[in-house]
Amino acid sequence: MWGATLLATLATLAMSTAPLVAQAQSSASGYPTKPIRLVVPFPAGGATDIFARTLSQKLGEKIGATVVVENKPGAGGTLGSDLVAKSSADGYTLLLATSSTHSIGPNLNPKMPYDAVRDFTPIGQVGNAPSIMLVPNSSPAKTIQEWIEFAKKNPGRLNYASSGNGTIVQLTAELFKSQAGLFVVHIPYKGTALAMPDLISGKVDVLFDSLPTGLPHVKDGRLRALGVTSAQRTNMAPGLPAIAEVLPGYESTTWFGLFGPQGLRPEIVARVNTAALQALADPEVKDKLQRLGIEALGTSPMQFTSMLASESAKWKKIITERKITLD
Repeated sequence: MWGATLLATLATLAMSTAPLVAQAQSSASGYPTKPIRLVVPFPAGGATDIFARTLSQKLGEKIGATVVVENKPGAGGTLGSDLVAKSSADGYTLLLATSSTHSIGPNLNPKMPYDAVRDFTPIGQVGNAPSIMLVPNSSPAKTIQEWIEFAKKNPGRLNYASSGNGTIVQLTAELFKSQAGLFVVHIPYKGTALAMPDLISGKVDVLFDSLPTGLPHVKDGRLRALGVTSAQRTNMAPGLPAIAEVLPGYESTTWFGLFGPQGLRPEIVARVNTAALQALADPEVKDKLQRLGIEALGTSPMQFTSMLASESAKWKKIITERKITLD
């Protein structure tokens, strides 16, 4: 009796939900029907642009439409991000964003034209770029722990270079200082390339640089690398320890992620996310990204959303405590 009733109930439920399932499947299967615009909020030729162009071809193949990369640089990524935030939520305008547009920038600039949380639909994280801790060959420190001890014995006498106020390079160093309890002076440059001669000569004591620009100096014997800023060791810097091995919980990377405007339908989010994961699994894509110093990384929308909240909270704390500004 109970079994017959249960079967009848399940049959009724299946019949009532079938139109909804079919409607969702139909809605998803109808997308895409035209080219998709992938907005890069930075100039052509930079790491984010090259990432987008590396990803776009395979993404297009997997999703079944042409993916056109469109550069909309300006205001540190704000202009391009705002363009997507104000676009139609139909899945045909997407954004390849980074830490600076959605984790750091909003906490540095309260006058940004968009809300990094409210105005976007997270689709998935697609990459992670760790930095490398570099010191001059003349530095007495051969390890991360030795450098921390050296800095503690010389409070205020050591300095670090950055690519400017409010950049990921400065925040990476400030996070390191905060967790290690150090007093190290900040010297901002207009790009890490301009700081390299002073680092090599010993005028600068430490720099947290990107792998593609920092590692060549290490391989050529001009600088010493102490560690990487990713949570674990990376095969992009073989043999180097993660700073987290000395400072538990330490992590500072530039993340890359796909967003749509607010209100993007769940079935479109799922379709783009699935295609992106398939594209990132392609060996050619992974190899090209690795040469950029970026680890191909695919996450679900939920995982991406959780990561965004954690990253924003981390940088907000450092920016507030250290009184970091763009000036």
